[in-house]
Amino acid sequence: MTLGRQIRTQRLVLQPVSWHDMQDMIRLKTNGASFGRMLGGVRSLRQVEDEMADDLAFWAKRGIGIFTIRENNRFVGITGLHERPDGRGLGLRFALIPEAAGRGIAREAAGAALRFALDAGVERVVGVTREDNMPSRIVLGSIGMHHVESFERDGYLMLVYEIR
Repeated sequence: MTLGRQIRTQRLVLQPVSWHDMQDMIRLKTNGASFGRMLGGVRSLRQVEDEMADDLAFWAKRGIGIFTIRENNRFVGITGLHERPDGRGLGLRFALIPEAAGRGIAREAAGAALRFALDAGVERVVGVTREDNMPSRIVLGSIGMHHVESFERDGYLMLVYEIR
């Protein structure tokens, strides 16, 4: 169920990121277990602040963006869309705190964020993951995205998934 920009699933609440989420974002993005495989890897405090400003501007410009994920009012991660810096277009991203992994939260949240974007008129969304990142590959496939191409980055084979 979508209420404005808030999304409610069976057990999660997704809300657009805000400056009030900064401590949670720092905890997530500076943690190697949560953000080590993301494009750009673990972030510094300054990078987290810069990305928050970018995320807020993206929401203002596009009406879509990154959501926080909360389960029982507790922050468990992020999902949503961002403009990929490699020119591949709008990318779906998701990352969870380690304690939230393995319970289907990423699939539930990413699927809801993807539906929000498609309902908002986004025509194409990509998801990029390392070939050896089976959890992300499973999430992307389970929400209707299809592997369309591969490329190498930093010695890793990267898989590009897409939905139109």
